[in-house]
Formats: sequence, structure tokens, C-alpha cells
Amino acid sequence: MSETPLHEAPAEEAVAAPEAELPNLPWAEVAPEHYELLRLAAQPSDRTTGPRPLRFVQFGWAERHGERYSLLRLNIELPGQRVRKEQNCLDLWADHLEQRVWSVPETLSIEPPNRGLGRFLLAQAASWATARWPAYRIDGVELPNRDALVEDTRQRRDHVLRTHGLDVEYADAQHLKGRYKDTRVSALLPSWNAEKLQRVNTLDSATLLQLADKSLQELEVKLRKHEERINKYRREDGGLRFTIGCLIAFAVFQAALLIWIATHR
Repeated sequence: MSETPLHEAPAEEAVAAPEAELPNLPWAEVAPEHYELLRLAAQPSDRTTGPRPLRFVQFGWAERHGERYSLLRLNIELPGQRVRKEQNCLDLWADHLEQRVWSVPETLSIEPPNRGLGRFLLAQAASWATARWPAYRIDGVELPNRDALVEDTRQRRDHVLRTHGLDVEYADAQHLKGRYKDTRVSALLPSWNAEKLQRVNTLDSATLLQLADKSLQELEVKLRKHEERINKYRREDGGLRFTIGCLIAFAVFQAALLIWIATHR
């Protein structure tokens, strides 16, 4: 945030403060301590990112507070899939001495992309900050030109920024030199696309597991019935083959007998 625009780029990336300019910050080894299940709703296949089936991921977070700094650390874990260290994570920092808020890393890289996870992380960060330090400032930041080279990408970036309460302005008619203005934390809007992503609590998770187990049991019953039917058809097929073989042998014997009788009169 203050040194970082809260926005998603083409792969749901948010530009943040350059890490080289950051002070020495505490809590480098803090890992997520609380977890929640997220449901990524099935979406039509995207021409850029490909198929988007129903999927579940784990959202984890931890927070720390000190005399100078406060930290919210967010993380997304994918079952059965590993991502790079810099992906699916977001740190939100508050400096109580300077009364400002910013986020790291330099880019918010999300996997899988285009599933609403980037906006969800930004919304959690915005909600955390507005509830505690609404009077803190967020410094305006120049937006990277690479996002403005493609019009659809620029519009998507600006939409996400404005959705989270940041005012975007341009210094040129080509919309290449963009920035969002200085603002207060209280102006942030903690919203995300609830049609793409839903939070699932413990009871809902248990219900989903029960339904999945019930469906598996029903499928197993149907599978056993199909296997019994196939085995029955196989037995009947074996009996028919034996009968046909006997009939063929009898027909050959009859033909041979008739030929023998005709030649030995």
C-alpha cells in the first residue's frame, strides 16, 4: 500500500514497494498460524489462462504487533501443487511512528491466475488496516508502464485499483504515465469477487466432506452393480459360445455323416 499499489496485473499481480528501500523489519520467520478453506467456483475456460474448474485452496494468515511496526502475513497454499517462494503471499506493514501503511513483495504473483485470489488477498489486507489505523496514510505510487502497453491489461489494473478505493490519474492522453494518489487507509474498500471465490468455514467443510463421501459410496454401489451385470453377461456369453461351438461341431459331424453315407451306397 503506501509504496505499493493495491492492484492486480494480468496474472493478478500487485505492484508494491521496492524491497531495497524497506527498513530492517522484524518477524522474518513468522509463518501462517490460522487457516481457512477457500472455494474457487468453476468458471468458463479463459483464452489466456485456460480451464478454470472447481477448486479448493487453503488461506493462511498471521499477525504481529510491536511498538514501531505491525504485520499481517497472508498466504495461499494449493493442495498437491508447489509454487515459487515469492508466489501466493502478501505482507501488509504498518509503521506507527510515521503512521503509514505499505505492502510487500514488489509484485503480488498469484497461482492459479484469474480465479479471484489476488483481489481476495488485497481485500483481507485492506480490511485489516481500515479496522485498526484508518487515519494512516498510503503514499501515491507511479504505476508501471508495462501494464499500460495493452489496453485490456490497463483497464483491468485500473478497475482493481478503483475497486479497492484508490484513485488513478494519468499525466498523458495515451494513459501510459499513471499513478494513484495519496490517500488514507480509511478510503480502502475490502471487496472481492464473491462469485469467483467463497470462504468455507469448518462446518461447511465437514458438510462437503460428508457429501463427497456419500457420493463416493453411491458410486461404489453403482460400480458394483455394473460389475455384477458385466460378469453376468460374460458368463452368458461364455455359455453361448460353448453352445455355438457344440452346434458347429454337431453340424460338421452331420455333414460328414451325410457325405459318408452318400459315398458308400
